[in-house]
Amino acid sequence: MVRRGGQGWYGRMLAAAVGVTAVAAATSVWTAQAGPVERPQTHARASAPSSAPGTHSQGRAGAPVSAVIAHASDQGARGVNITIDDGPDPVWTPQVLQVLRDNGVKATFCMVGTQAQAHPDLVKAVVAAGHRLCDHTVSHDTTMDKKPEAYQAQEILNAERMITKASGGVRPMYYRAPGGAFTPYSRQLAASHGMRPLGWNVDSKDFERPGTNAVIATVQHEIANGPTVLFHDAGGDRSQTVAALREVLPWLKQQGYSFGFPVH
Repeated sequence: MVRRGGQGWYGRMLAAAVGVTAVAAATSVWTAQAGPVERPQTHARASAPSSAPGTHSQGRAGAPVSAVIAHASDQGARGVNITIDDGPDPVWTPQVLQVLRDNGVKATFCMVGTQAQAHPDLVKAVVAAGHRLCDHTVSHDTTMDKKPEAYQAQEILNAERMITKASGGVRPMYYRAPGGAFTPYSRQLAASHGMRPLGWNVDSKDFERPGTNAVIATVQHEIANGPTVLFHDAGGDRSQTVAALREVLPWLKQQGYSFGFPVH
């Protein structure tokens, strides 16, 4: 989700996290805050190739994972990545899942650790439907880039454990910083745990609830900016999101887009 200042509505939920322990910060040193964006298609933003020196870390599964923020789709130039942030939520996540199912679309769900811990049945439902998981930290602190590395590590790694436990053992494949508050350290830490840092190209603005038609228009006007589209399934009334997805997904198909996942 876009940065809105402070810890946001999830800040109050941090105390609910169970078993949160301090995690020692890694010792990697980086010199630039935001990594370049990949450009496997002509309409995506400029980037260095993922094979550039110093952009990979070894994930736990043994495959190298880039610490460069991902925007591209594994479906290529006409691919679209639907990403859903801030849940799972017992009211809105099932409705979002139904719309995705109706349209035969797979998405990436960026989950807040405390939400996943509170609703493991929904995390399992997301996985069972073939969607992918993304770590969106424990408490959704949009000021993480201003916090010590030990705090960043705690937020990222404890959320990873919460989501993995809630899913029944399926680990998140991506890490999305709340409000885009990435740091060189957090990107490298996530990559070292097999989670590709995940950005977005199109912010649907659904979090602001501007009206269903406004959400639809934003996606239609901005999809040329790149393939990764940001929606939300928690944080308040998401009825406009559900309604917009019902219109946007068929429209994207009509425009010749296919649906995929962010590059990993």
